[in-house]
Amino acid sequence: MKSPQQVLEARLAAASLQLFASAEVQVKPCADARHGDFQTNAAMIRAKELGKNPREVAAELAALLPEDDAFTAPVIAGPGFLNFTLKAGWLNRALAVARAEGRLGIETEAQSGTVVLDFSGPNVAKEMHVGHIRSTILGDALARCHRFLGRTVVTDNHLGDWGTQFGKILLGYKRHGNEADLAARPVEHLEALYQQIHEASKTDEAIQEEARKELLALQQGNPESLALWKRFVAATLAELDKIYSRLGVRFDETLGESAYNDRLDGVVKELKAKGIARESEGAVVVFFDQPGDDAQLADKPFLIQKSDEAFLYATTDLATVAYRVERWKPIRIIYVTDGRQQLHFQQLFATVRKWGIDRVVPTALEHVWFGAILGNDKKPLKTREGKPIKLRELLDEAESRALEIITEKRPELSEERRQEIARVVDLGALKFADLGQNRNLDYVFDWKKLLAFEGNTAPYLQNGYVRIKSIFRKAAEQGVALPAADAGAPLDLREEAEIALGKKLLAFGETLRIVAAESRPHYLCIYLCELATAFHAFYEACPVLKTGVPEEVRASRLALCALTAEALQLGLGLLGIGTLEEM
Repeated sequence: MKSPQQVLEARLAAASLQLFASAEVQVKPCADARHGDFQTNAAMIRAKELGKNPREVAAELAALLPEDDAFTAPVIAGPGFLNFTLKAGWLNRALAVARAEGRLGIETEAQSGTVVLDFSGPNVAKEMHVGHIRSTILGDALARCHRFLGRTVVTDNHLGDWGTQFGKILLGYKRHGNEADLAARPVEHLEALYQQIHEASKTDEAIQEEARKELLALQQGNPESLALWKRFVAATLAELDKIYSRLGVRFDETLGESAYNDRLDGVVKELKAKGIARESEGAVVVFFDQPGDDAQLADKPFLIQKSDEAFLYATTDLATVAYRVERWKPIRIIYVTDGRQQLHFQQLFATVRKWGIDRVVPTALEHVWFGAILGNDKKPLKTREGKPIKLRELLDEAESRALEIITEKRPELSEERRQEIARVVDLGALKFADLGQNRNLDYVFDWKKLLAFEGNTAPYLQNGYVRIKSIFRKAAEQGVALPAADAGAPLDLREEAEIALGKKLLAFGETLRIVAAESRPHYLCIYLCELATAFHAFYEACPVLKTGVPEEVRASRLALCALTAEALQLGLGLLGIGTLEEM
């Protein structure tokens, strides 16, 4: 089913083509509902090139858009806007169809290629910390949204499983490793060993040299070194799986940097052969000093091989792009990392464009970057000792706090049931607090705000879903059946609050398309909060089961409640957040 905005865009495109010889036209929801539901500034954009007054052009465009079954005749407003109002009859029919079709009537898009999402990417032998949660849940939410829209998605966890740190980890394990600790708490043990050697190497060149030898042995395929490295990787993956399971996140691929080792030399040789990279002071570098290169990178060369012939993250990332283009032929490769890596990805993408491998299958390379999580002191969130907060500890604390709140609100429930509710509430609260932010901004982490049952929080939305389910239970107790979900279902919205809620429901699809296009899940969070607000306004103004409500009105309102519950559950699910029947 086409959304109201899509219906209007099609009408305007046809009229615009007739009047301006161009079908390009932009439609947006009206900022103020009193002026209508949608508006376009097409006349204002075209007026200058036509040498006419914008309102005159708006009148000409309006004349080609007579009133139809979906919208009333457009109204000219301000300097030349055209405002459109949706008709109640069309709204009722569209909502009935949306309920009958499921998915709120949102159509899947025609398959046009694969989207590769690179997110999370923790390092082997290091515990995930609070900073990893942003990349992990943001990437997961984007994957869910793209899949819902019908796109083929590949989620790839690009692990840091190779590099200089492994020389220190191997040396640390050989000197101080403990089999029992490796079995019981592998990542914590390996991270402690790394820190021990790393600190010692700062003042002892002999230790630094030993670590280099351990790394060289690993890179040259020493059997003992490789066997230990494989154990460390396997142990880390097992611990990571526990975290991802708690977060409800899965990956289609988990390919670490080591997966691309055999490609690195070839990448460097090819870039040199094509004149894209050249030697400089013994190293191999990509310079951006040719016509057509990104001027912002003119003084920021991209190092792809050091003078000692060692490869870098840059080399691995180039090999990874080549592999992904060859294997999946994606139309988009999206990297979800923190904002500190903006320059790296700008250089990477510029190098790929010079290389030309993204032109075999036109591939858009995108860096979806995000800000930091801050404490109340407006500094990056850390423990009292100044160390990054471990992600598993954050999840444990969230569950503990949620259980305390649920116990206070519902002491009559069993301990097991309260824990089940707490797990859904705490995880939802953490995810929504993060995803609800404009990802490019830092935000202050506040337990009270994120676990509140009022305001723009997951518990508030989950509670809205619970309220609707409570209505259905009461209806069943009264012998009132929920209207069937078919295109002939009774929907007759007449009250202002009903109509506002119905229109908000039909805006779901457009919201989702913007989220996928701009990689900004906070638009979905905003939408869900607005939907919940519209539902609560409807709930207060329009009795559903109250004595004296006509049967046909009751049936219509129950159907509207059912659609709202579906939208809340679907929207939260696309954010990776669960719902509950009771709280």
